[in-house]
Amino acid sequence: MSASGTWNITTNSPMGSQDGTLSLTEEGSSLTGKMSGPQGDIDITEGTVDGNNLTWKAQVTSPMAITLEVSASVDGDSISGDIKLGSFGNATFTGSRAE
Repeated sequence: MSASGTWNITTNSPMGSQDGTLSLTEEGSSLTGKMSGPQGDIDITEGTVDGNNLTWKAQVTSPMAITLEVSASVDGDSISGDIKLGSFGNATFTGSRAE
């Protein structure tokens, strides 16, 4: 099943639980889109698709510059994954496809 679409996600980060959305577009093995949350919108870069597995990066610029490295998997209308937060450790997220 394609990862394309909008996903409502909850990220469990060192700063606590945060709700947001993912807007993903899958084209072959390429993935583009945006991550949206309390800090605003962040463009997805270097996105790849390998079956149900997704990877991408996103550059946070405020309050400090951090490159997020995300790995996720899609299972039907569910998504889950891990986010490397640079020197701030890791976070996990889960979500479901928005209707």
